[in-house]
Parts: sequence; C-alpha cells; structure tokens
Amino acid sequence: QVPLVESGGGSVQVGGSLRLSCTASVGTFSNYSVAWFRQPPGKEREFVARISWRGDTSYYADFVQGRFFFSRDNAANTVYLQMNGLEPEDTAVYYCAARKWDAPTLYNTDYWGQGTQVTVSS
Repeated sequence: QVPLVESGGGSVQVGGSLRLSCTASVGTFSNYSVAWFRQPPGKEREFVARISWRGDTSYYADFVQGRFFFSRDNAANTVYLQMNGLEPEDTAVYYCAARKWDAPTLYNTDYWGQGTQVTVSS
C-alpha cells in the first residue's frame, strides 16, 4: 500500500489554477506534518509549502506567497494545495511528503509520494 498518493496535476495556461491533493494511508494522518516539494525540469527538488499536523500553521516559499494555499482535511486523510496564478516557472513534478509531528525536509521525511506533473504553458 502506497503511503502517499498525489493527484490533480495537469496542463494549464498562464494564470490558470490547479488543486493538488495528497491522500495518505499512514495510520493516524493527523499526527503528520505535510509538505509539498517540486522538481522543475533539469533542476533539483525544492520546498514549496508545508502545513503543521494541527493544520493551524502553514509556511510558503517566497515564490508562491499569495498564490498557493495549503489546507488539510484529516478526516479524509488528505491535504490540498490550491495553486492560483500559475506561471511557466511553476512547471515541475510536485511531490508531497509527510513526517510525524515535525516538518518534512528534503533529507528528513518519513514518506514521499510518487509525484504529479504540473505543466504551465504561455
């Protein structure tokens, strides 16, 4: 059983919106902080946003401030990343990551999803 499964990626034009979902099967999901990372073509994976296990705090990379919004529904074992005002630079494979209690990082996380492709065209 895959612990984390992303969905919602696709192709949109500049200025469009997408909502990514990450559904977990990791036990008590409400105990996990969750983050989104992305890997643009030919570049390294980078942090996008994270949300606390309580869902009361979130933190965003500067390049998505005011455009992306993170939420979670622990009853559904799912987190969402609403992405608005998409730009070509947002083209990447987006990954969710979960870590019990603490914020996931690139090098310290309990679970990774398989990724979902987001392509923004001008």
